[in-house]
Amino acid sequence: MAVILHIETATDGCSVAVSQDGATIFKINNFEDLRKGGPKDTNHSKRLGVFVDQAMSFTDSHAIPFDAVAVSSGPGSYTGLRIGVSMAKGICYGQDLKLISVPTLQILCVPVLLKNDDLPEDALICPMLDARRMEVYTALYTRALKPVLDTTAKVIDEESFKEELDKHPIYFFGNGAEKCKDVIKHPNAHFIDGVELDAKNMAPIAEKKFLTEQFEDVAYFEPFYLKEFVATKAKKLL
Repeated sequence: MAVILHIETATDGCSVAVSQDGATIFKINNFEDLRKGGPKDTNHSKRLGVFVDQAMSFTDSHAIPFDAVAVSSGPGSYTGLRIGVSMAKGICYGQDLKLISVPTLQILCVPVLLKNDDLPEDALICPMLDARRMEVYTALYTRALKPVLDTTAKVIDEESFKEELDKHPIYFFGNGAEKCKDVIKHPNAHFIDGVELDAKNMAPIAEKKFLTEQFEDVAYFEPFYLKEFVATKAKKLL
């Protein structure tokens, strides 16, 4: 069993959690600010540092030493992933901890599987992250999180997932699924609202990886960006 610090910065939301033996004992995030229309904090550097300090203060006050750091590994925001992984690596170096990577789309699946145990046996689950216009980062999994479609960047149209939808009910969720509701109209398509990326949902996957010693090389690990970073030029002021 392990005590793991979890870091999630793949989208506009930023969250940190601590789990002990797979159960969450500390969590903090900025989701409420975003829901109220606050600014999208694409620069997580300041917020993440504060969250991590609070998590460490909590464990220090309870004399709970960390065994590992888990980080959301992508796909997602290039800058967000880079900041999260850099923070995770720094902590691992400084405290001689193991590094665990957790695929971002699998993190999205955890609350769906925990809260919807009545899904049909043959159901597939489809996490979606917004990737501009009608493109999403997505994958298809069975209820046991076995990949049916590997992580990909996909432009959504009325034919998307038709072959799989003809055979299985598919449940779509995540911040990329909202824009697909009016496009994917197959009777086997179902949408689950309110599913957010949250560090606390990393715990079951990270705990399993810790027990099976699936660790990353702290020096060489890089996030799964999926697409190359494209810098945009600032508009000239008239």
